[in-house]
Amino acid sequence: MLDSIPSFARLVAELAKFPGIGQKTATRLAFFILRQPIGEAEALAGAIRELKEKIRFCSRCFHITESDPCPLCTDPSRDDALLCVVEEPQDLIAIERSRSFRGRYHVLHGALSPLDGVGPEEIKISGLLDRLKEGAVREVLVATNFTVEGEATALYLARLLRPLGIRVTRLAHGIPMGSDLEYVDDATVNRAVEGRREI
Repeated sequence: MLDSIPSFARLVAELAKFPGIGQKTATRLAFFILRQPIGEAEALAGAIRELKEKIRFCSRCFHITESDPCPLCTDPSRDDALLCVVEEPQDLIAIERSRSFRGRYHVLHGALSPLDGVGPEEIKISGLLDRLKEGAVREVLVATNFTVEGEATALYLARLLRPLGIRVTRLAHGIPMGSDLEYVDDATVNRAVEGRREI
């Protein structure tokens, strides 16, 4: 039925390309946009266009930015000796939101996944090594995701960086606040017990 309305069908098809957006949600979003005043639709289109025209990756840390180097790399209050390595820009944003880290960052733009053809050359590991050659970094905090790929990346980085005399640490992981032990999976409980600390 909606295929007979090409402009609507095209918008639905484009929206359905977004991660986590299926055909039904894309159709709902298209109807929402259709009901908005023309100015709102133009503002959305303008925001998307501006994003694509202005955003680039920082040449130093590979985070998204409109200026190069990015504000995180030029902030003089940050600790140059501490470098946090994350998989994606959104991981960096999550750590920044916690306000628990005051060092520098490095975004890999992926994780090692040999089965998917993603090796060290496909992510920003060479850029990381270039930064470490400068000699300011004393500790690398590996904040990759707790997935098979994230763990493989963390182990690879640890083996690569330890011979350089740099301390390599990993984000702690375990049982989330507010959860009941009976509902937590066995692997998470195991990691929490192994990573216990004195109180």
